[in-house]
Amino acid sequence: MSVHSTPIPMIAHKSGPLAGVAEVPGDKSISHRALILGALSVGETHITGLLEGEDVIDTAKAMRAFGATVTRVAEGDWRVNGVGVGGFAEPTQVIDCGNSGTGVRLIMGAMATTPIAATFTGDASLNKRPMGRITDPLALFGARAVGRAGGRLPLTLVGAVDPVPVRYTLPMPSAQVKSAVLLAGLNAPGETVVIEPEPTRDHTERMLRGFGAEIDVTDSAEGRVITLKGQPDLTGQSVAVPRDPSSAAFPVCAAILVPGS
Repeated sequence: MSVHSTPIPMIAHKSGPLAGVAEVPGDKSISHRALILGALSVGETHITGLLEGEDVIDTAKAMRAFGATVTRVAEGDWRVNGVGVGGFAEPTQVIDCGNSGTGVRLIMGAMATTPIAATFTGDASLNKRPMGRITDPLALFGARAVGRAGGRLPLTLVGAVDPVPVRYTLPMPSAQVKSAVLLAGLNAPGETVVIEPEPTRDHTERMLRGFGAEIDVTDSAEGRVITLKGQPDLTGQSVAVPRDPSSAAFPVCAAILVPGS
């Protein structure tokens, strides 16, 4: 699977030749998912353009803790040798997700249907955020969560021994919750169904399909219905992370402020 980006043009000053190239970082959401899906695949996933911010690096460390081999080759160039669906090993250390709500929620989903336990924490900000909207649907698979009052981190998640597929309607739009449920559904037999009354970003569905999962998306009176067939054989892929348009806004605005640029 390859997700390609559009090159960002050079920024020119009015009085001279092109001054240089504005290097726009890769998309954070896709970077998280590339690492996690690579770890859940068999074989090697080659990722280029990975965002090397702290949030994504924490996810890379977490995938190593669950048994995947994650190697940085060069700037933005990473290789992940995965353990396959259901192949996560129990980590020997606490999983620190820093400030990343996306990272912790997706990782919880990815491990929730494997019979292992993991303890998650984060920085002061992340530890204030309740995780109930993730742990509640994961409990339907058979996972158990024990944390501070309000379901806050630090939190220990015990994966389901005999996971069951679920049919879950999102109570509010959330690509993170949807993604966590779909990742949990990977290691559950049968079909896991997520219903979105209002559509959210579909990075996870597209990338799951690219890694070899059987996933179907249809529109109905209930909303968007996403059906995932459990226990697929995911295969390592080449992923070119596209650059993030929101990050591109900064150099674009800087160029606009320079007369004649």
